Amino acid sequence: MIENLTPQQTWDFLQKNPAAILIDVRTRMEYLFVGHPPQAIHIPWIEAPKWQLNPDFVRHVSHDSPDLDTPIFLLCRCGQRSLDAAVALEQAGYTHLINITDGFEGLLDHNLQRGNLNGWRFSGLPWQQS
Repeated sequence: MIENLTPQQTWDFLQKNPAAILIDVRTRMEYLFVGHPPQAIHIPWIEAPKWQLNPDFVRHVSHDSPDLDTPIFLLCRCGQRSLDAAVALEQAGYTHLINITDGFEGLLDHNLQRGNLNGWRFSGLPWQQS
């Protein structure tokens, strides 16, 4: 079963559970230029320019987390790609998967802009740019 936690709930959990892993599944450009949590491991789910699924996603995750019971948090822009990636990991046998709702940038507001309603940055949590 895939759990959903807010960015703040995720941060609180990560502070108490250093063995947990945070995987940022966004594209390389998003990760580098939009920003990312400092402890995030970058493993893209889909990558430009062809926007195809990363066929090695599960293999890369298993390299960083060979234990199927390790808590794995998944982060994307707004929570959809991370949920898709969590489903793939669940099918591969991982048992403690957490989708970070609202992602790094949050949902669109009434002006079709992100970052004004929710998300990792909106919550004031630590992040950095490369």
